[in-house]
Amino acid sequence: MEDGIRPGAAGLRWMKSSYSGGYGTECVEAAFTVDGSFVRDSLNASGHVIRLTHAAWTHMVTAIRDGKLR
Repeated sequence: MEDGIRPGAAGLRWMKSSYSGGYGTECVEAAFTVDGSFVRDSLNASGHVIRLTHAAWTHMVTAIRDGKLR
């Protein structure tokens, strides 16, 4: 599976980040399958979805946690 962006992702079980902003402007949701990890803007649930390999997801989360991405 390649990383990429695709419209919608019907049938996935989405989880909202506990770090999403309380003002409704910074809402991120993620879904996980055996094939990869998916991220979308919860304010535009029918919009594009970013698809990541599990390795790319882990790398991104680690970089955010370590302050390398903001």
